Amino acid sequence: MEHHSNMKEGHMEHGHMDHEHHHDHKDMMHGEMNQMDHNQMDHSQMEHSQMEHSQMDHSQMDHSQMDHSQHQQMAAMNHSGQNQTNHETGHSAGHHDHHMMMVKDFKTRFFLSLIVTVPLLILSPMIQMFLKINLRFPGDSYILFALATLLFIYGGKPFFTGARDELKQKSPAMMTLIAFAISVAYIYSSLTVFVLKGNDFFWELATLIVIMLLGHWIEMKSVMGASRALDELAKLMPQEANLISDTGEITAVLAEKLKAGDKLLVKPGEKIPIDGTVFEGISEVNESMVTGESVPVKRTVGDEVIGGAINGDGILKIEVTRTGEDTFLSQVIKLVREAQQSKSRTQRLADKAAKLLFYIALSAGVMTAVVWTLIGKDISFIMERAVTVIVICCPHALGLAIPLVTARSTSIAAQNGLLIRNRVAFENARKIGVVVFDKTGTLTEGAFGVTDVIEAGRSKEEILTIASSLEMNSEHPIAKGIVRESQKLGYQLKPVTDYMNMAGKGLMATIDGSEIMIVSPGYMQSKGKEYDVAVFERLASEGKTVVFVLIDGALAGMIALADIVRPSAKQAVDSLRRMNIESIMLTGDNQKAALHVGKQVGIYRVIAEVLPQQKADKIDEIKTDGRILAMTGDGINDAPSLAKADLGIAIGAGTDVAIETADVILVKSNPNDVVNIIKLSKAIYKKMIQNLVWATGYNALALPLAAGVLYGAGVTLSPAVGAVLMSLSTVIVAINARLLRIK
Repeated sequence: MEHHSNMKEGHMEHGHMDHEHHHDHKDMMHGEMNQMDHNQMDHSQMEHSQMEHSQMDHSQMDHSQMDHSQHQQMAAMNHSGQNQTNHETGHSAGHHDHHMMMVKDFKTRFFLSLIVTVPLLILSPMIQMFLKINLRFPGDSYILFALATLLFIYGGKPFFTGARDELKQKSPAMMTLIAFAISVAYIYSSLTVFVLKGNDFFWELATLIVIMLLGHWIEMKSVMGASRALDELAKLMPQEANLISDTGEITAVLAEKLKAGDKLLVKPGEKIPIDGTVFEGISEVNESMVTGESVPVKRTVGDEVIGGAINGDGILKIEVTRTGEDTFLSQVIKLVREAQQSKSRTQRLADKAAKLLFYIALSAGVMTAVVWTLIGKDISFIMERAVTVIVICCPHALGLAIPLVTARSTSIAAQNGLLIRNRVAFENARKIGVVVFDKTGTLTEGAFGVTDVIEAGRSKEEILTIASSLEMNSEHPIAKGIVRESQKLGYQLKPVTDYMNMAGKGLMATIDGSEIMIVSPGYMQSKGKEYDVAVFERLASEGKTVVFVLIDGALAGMIALADIVRPSAKQAVDSLRRMNIESIMLTGDNQKAALHVGKQVGIYRVIAEVLPQQKADKIDEIKTDGRILAMTGDGINDAPSLAKADLGIAIGAGTDVAIETADVILVKSNPNDVVNIIKLSKAIYKKMIQNLVWATGYNALALPLAAGVLYGAGVTLSPAVGAVLMSLSTVIVAINARLLRIK
């Protein structure tokens, strides 16, 4: 639609009064980014051997917290051009597939272990005694040993792998506690079969492994896979470019083959393949992915364009200025990667509890053995007491205490339009002190709508009817906004003839025999036409875009448009204020538009005209006061700051990159759901604490009895009583998890 492109320029001329300044500022930023020393990334230190599966941190109950930083480091290694893209795509796809494989693995191990556990429990002397049956036969203890060995090796493998990773990081947690308890139970029970006198703990070993596998499977199933943010970013770069040879011939070449100085042709509607400078042509370019500004910007000779931006109706010829790691999008990829790696690795509540229990188990077991040795008891008695203490320190209910709450909370979150991607960040949402909102697409709908129709001799209906009739065939956001408003009000379009584009001025056509024009403020000034300057200035100061409608040369009226504020945005900000949580706006859009939206929704701290690199830096600045920070955004320009925030929240209607980078996704694109995230996080924490108390409560009672504190009084904890208490706490934990609600 070449006839309309200049009209768009007309729209832009007046729309954001500080547009020129904003893009000078952006070009300056390009320069700064170009000067960054990309050679500082020492590839030689990137240890490829770290990709070894065994080093992956399976220690966390939440698979999304697995230490994939080595994967990310590998996935984001910036080899040049498309090689980098393929590298990232492969790794992030593998990343997601690995999560699915892990879920399947835990499921398979759980069911096979359960099958082995049934005969093991039937053969267990303690269980037979408890059920008052006798199924003993010669050699049954050897069969019991064989089944337990199979279960210990096959069912226990994930816990040993996880424990090794936890101990490498010098942070014992859930996996170390389980591995320690089942190892002690297995070794001692094996000795009772072949060497020592005493009761075996094979039944404890079996039930512990089965319940812990079940817990892991339940939780992992309820958590989404790893992020593909880098993959989505890499996809934005076109595969091919139209290279202009010295003779003027156009040939399609792979974008990765381009080098600085190459000349390219960018056709209407195409993605710009790489960063460059326009040397011929004029067009409107959609750079919202970078600036966050919803209106396309005019680009002509001498202007910089960014790879991945979408060309409008004009034809552009550009000269390549940056390739590979130096391109703007590669810089965003680098920022996202760095932010993901630097995100604080807060331990989950379950792991904190497990870490404490591990140290208690170790200390209590050693202390019990030492005390009874000093008293002079025989080795069989000492070992039985020590092993009982250690096994009791790893409560079965702990394996379900958190996973059941997690599964329940994931279900409640989904019902409320929240998709949780990172459990750790989500659980810490209860401590949020400040929420940073992007403007375009987050607080606003990211689409232009008519805000004011100023009548000047003609009615609102007449002004909108003729304007929408002219704009009907345009794809420009402003044209769409006018047409949408007219349709909403039920106005009928009129037939248009003699449609004409006035270069740099606007549109002209004939409707009902009258000459109709839609023009910019620049045209009005150049022709010396009168209009209400005070009203125009007021609308412009609110960041609105204004167009003028003329009928036979006389002003019929003005139409003001702006990005429409989401109705729920003000409610969200008000609710957060009541919770003593500060709201801040951080946007790439211009100052006037940002301040106007801030005023409408009740946000008084507005940081505008900020580029992606600066956004991530601003997040760091805001975090200096120590408050937990959430960032809510929808665009590629938000991706680095979403990754850097303590909790990244993406609007569901946003870009794939923002969605993949975020910790939580608002499916309904409703800012008010940010409040629900915090409420649900608080409810989950409360429920997890309750469950951990129930899961470990009986241990506090059973531990001293198991150690033999009342042995002199003839009181010791029998395995049967221990089993009943264990079952009771597991049932209570399961019921309590089902009672989770959002207030």
